[in-house]
Amino acid sequence: MFKQIICIAIAAGLTGCAATSQENANLPKPVDVTVLDTSLARQQADLIQIMDDSNTAQSAAISGLSKQIVSLEKKLSTLKLSPEEKVVPVALDCPPSPLAGKFLLGAIENVFVEEVKASFNTRIDTGAESSSLDARNIILFERDGKQWVRFDVFTLGEDAPAQTFESKVERFVRIKQDSDEKTDRRPVIHAHLKIGQYSAETDLNLVDRSHLDFPLLLGRKFMQDIAVVDVGQTYIHGKKKPAAESAK
Repeated sequence: MFKQIICIAIAAGLTGCAATSQENANLPKPVDVTVLDTSLARQQADLIQIMDDSNTAQSAAISGLSKQIVSLEKKLSTLKLSPEEKVVPVALDCPPSPLAGKFLLGAIENVFVEEVKASFNTRIDTGAESSSLDARNIILFERDGKQWVRFDVFTLGEDAPAQTFESKVERFVRIKQDSDEKTDRRPVIHAHLKIGQYSAETDLNLVDRSHLDFPLLLGRKFMQDIAVVDVGQTYIHGKKKPAAESAK
């Protein structure tokens, strides 16, 4: 009987130990504080390293920009503009030039005519359509089947003898005078002109202009597409003495 009691007690003790072991197995394992501190310290060190690298890159970029600015300032300081090279700012919406690439003429200009090798004080007349040259003793003749004209021009003024020239007739033009209902048929020659630094070509009809103030007149056909007239000015391109005055 005593042996049975002892056996029961031992069995009960073993059962209690087994239950306690099972309960302990179900409990969470304790955290190792040392390992956790080490991991946090490593993460903090990595974050600090990233911030340091970013600051270093920013500092290098700022330093590079500063050097470029200093270099540009030095280049600008070495640029010196002369009074003739002053920079004039132009607005982006600036309207086009009213001259549109044309040159300016006054109401009176000195014009050199290559075909007669002489300069004339010339009337720039926007009211006239064609251009005219004072010519005397106009004689038409034929040469090689073409119409030609012989004429005299007072290249040195009317106080000196006139000079005789010949030129091929380009065509004939009829001019109606305001004071006369009749039309005047005139021969037309092609001429090369020079006004100041500008050169141009035009047709000149030959007519006696002895009753007029200017031996040469330039009309609208000459000015079209190449010139603009300021009637308030004269001799914009210089006033040269006529050959007659230079010879005195």
